[in-house]
Order: sequence, then structure tokens, then C-alpha cells
Amino acid sequence: MKFKTKVLPNSKTEGVVKEADGILKIKVKEPAKEGKANKRCVELLSKRFKVPKSYIKIIKGLKSKEKIIDIIDIWENSEN
Repeated sequence: MKFKTKVLPNSKTEGVVKEADGILKIKVKEPAKEGKANKRCVELLSKRFKVPKSYIKIIKGLKSKEKIIDIIDIWENSEN
């Protein structure tokens, strides 16, 4: 599952909110330095979607506020 996000570093509060246009707005307290905001973004998405952090990949926008995130579908990876 791929989707667009907008990460807002240095926020006073943290959270994930779906905007009307379908973009996820992710507020993190960490600064956008040394990958700290990206790491926290993955942690918040992991909790929100109840998947391991290793299932979440930033596929575009590592150094941008606007990112494309891919979450591996658990059901695709499970054995029958």
C-alpha cells in the first residue's frame, strides 16, 4: 500500500491525520536532521497501522517534507 505523506518536524504535538485530499499529515517532535524525523515518522506509522517498522519504507522524499511511503501488506507475506 503506497500513499503520500507530509511530515512536519519540530511540532509541539505528534500524530498522524488523514487530510481531505488523502494525504497523511504526520507531526513529529524530532528535528529534520540526521534522519531523526524520518525514523519517528516510521515509528508513528507502525503504531497507527499495527505493523512492524521493518514493513514500512520511505520510497521517495528522504530529504523532503513530502514523501511517498510503502507499507508491505502483511497478508501478502504470510504463508498459507
